[in-house]
Amino acid sequence: MNYYPTNVSRAGFRAFNCPLAARVLAVLITTAIFALLDIIAAFAHAQLVHADPPAGAVLASAPNQITLNFSEKLEPAFSSVVVRNAVGKRVDNDDSYIDKYNASMRISLQPLAPGIYIVEWRALSVSTHRTEGAFVFRVGE
Repeated sequence: MNYYPTNVSRAGFRAFNCPLAARVLAVLITTAIFALLDIIAAFAHAQLVHADPPAGAVLASAPNQITLNFSEKLEPAFSSVVVRNAVGKRVDNDDSYIDKYNASMRISLQPLAPGIYIVEWRALSVSTHRTEGAFVFRVGE
């Protein structure tokens, strides 16, 4: 007498015969793979990790330069930093230096009057991922 159903596989479970369940499983696996790829891609971008002066700083005296440090090495030909005053006029010396080995940017500044200043940066990592951002600092009270 056979006590096992004839439609059970040798491994002890029924083979996938339900097309809907197979589709749902395929969608779940695909979604998980894309989520994992997004997480991996996020780590491949050059993120700003330190700025001098820091974002939002209120400084008693004007800095001579801006220094930005990133999480990944940069491609100098496609990375930049610009500093503008509150009305949009450039106040840097247009002499930015992108250090691809130390993942940093530097730019010297003209003498700054009291006011609000905007630092705008664009970074292309050596892994070809582009990021950009901006922050403000203030000179004087």
